[in-house]
Amino acid sequence: MSIDAVKRIGVVGSGAMGTQIAAVCALAGYPVKVQDIATESLERARQVLTEQLEKRVQKGKLSREQVDGAWSRLSWTTDLGEAVRDADYVIEAIVEKLDAKRELFARLDELAPAHAILATNSSTIVSSKIADATRRPENVCNMHFFNPVLVMELVEVVMNPQTSEDTADTAVELCRRIGKTPILLKKEISGFVANRLLMALFKEAMYLYEQGIADFKDIDLAATKALNHPMGPFTLMDFTGLDVNYYVMQQQYAETGDPAMKPPEILREKFERGEFGRKSGKGFYTYE
Repeated sequence: MSIDAVKRIGVVGSGAMGTQIAAVCALAGYPVKVQDIATESLERARQVLTEQLEKRVQKGKLSREQVDGAWSRLSWTTDLGEAVRDADYVIEAIVEKLDAKRELFARLDELAPAHAILATNSSTIVSSKIADATRRPENVCNMHFFNPVLVMELVEVVMNPQTSEDTADTAVELCRRIGKTPILLKKEISGFVANRLLMALFKEAMYLYEQGIADFKDIDLAATKALNHPMGPFTLMDFTGLDVNYYVMQQQYAETGDPAMKPPEILREKFERGEFGRKSGKGFYTYE
């Protein structure tokens, strides 16, 4: 299927990622239907998105006309069939659990048009583990956005061994048409590109801290002042969530069996204490 055949998009999952993915698609002119299992989740998503888009209008990042146009193209439903029956492209953004994704993709295969591409936003689960739940594995790929989607430019498009070139080309071009910068991974690898680079930085930072070589605040300063990173690794882990980073490293360890992929001890301890970063009020730093 060519990119010009993509007229309507379905997004499954109204969490932070799914809602913002839907928003950038709607801002680019695509009619988008967002589905979640609970009406309360959809209402919360609309409220949060309203605040996010209003802030971007106030900052001059978006015009009032752009935002009003996007809202006119967004619709919300708890009915999965309604969300995807006319979709040419479906993006899944539900919980990072393989069984849940496989069950969903089997349903999407039944409900979405036969030509539709089914993409997962997963950052840790490669699409080959999901594609065989469908009768269209050639139309399945990873399309990994970064949080916050309204701001972050990069999208990683990852082919599984059965993903067709047409599917990959369409996914890459869709990224461009919604204002994102795509990179294409022709082979699957756990963590893809950006997160593998990031996890290597996180692990080295935690190693330096655990060994007593430097305080975590000084390690953050080294990253921001010497490497010109916008924030240090400990600040960034707190921002993204220590629980998220713990799960990503656990997933990589489970897939590879490599002890080097295990979460460092300091991360495991914080995870077990419920110190998840900004979301819990305490991570490596303390937040009010």
